[in-house]
Amino acid sequence: MKPPRITTVRLCLRAFDQADVEPLHRILCGPDVLRYFPRPDPPPRERVARMIARLMQHWEEHGYGVWAVTSRANGALMGRCGLQYLPETDEVEIDFLLGRDFWGQGFAAEAGRASLRFGLENLTVERIVGIVHPENLASRRVLEKLGLNFVERKPYFGMDCLRYAVARAALETEFGSTGAKP
Repeated sequence: MKPPRITTVRLCLRAFDQADVEPLHRILCGPDVLRYFPRPDPPPRERVARMIARLMQHWEEHGYGVWAVTSRANGALMGRCGLQYLPETDEVEIDFLLGRDFWGQGFAAEAGRASLRFGLENLTVERIVGIVHPENLASRRVLEKLGLNFVERKPYFGMDCLRYAVARAALETEFGSTGAKP
């Protein structure tokens, strides 16, 4: 499946392509962007190219995935956001990562809301989870703004994490019942 283009007030969520390798590489090399990730060192450009290929393959395999988040004002790549399947736990996770210049301005929550709406309208899952490093207070606040609630402390990706979740019923209340496609 080719990712649909979604626009919000300030953002465009669109498919990644190979032209995004260099801008995404710059974002991932920014100070503290990967601070709470299992591999906090900036990746080489080649790994970013493989990452984008995997993100596109995820859409093909699952019918949902992670979008490139761009500014509607100037088209600049700001980061990524979307839903990804976690095979280790059979869960769907909301994922977001923005370049440091875009922190603290509500962009992650705006992209996250669009991603959750897409999930409600197109997936039949009963819940969506958010996985966050315990010290990542900003990402925890974003998850809470999106309506996810803390569930438990649990290892993910080889590190101690906090697991948040939102049930489908809560999303239906937030966005209205949509009758998800099977």
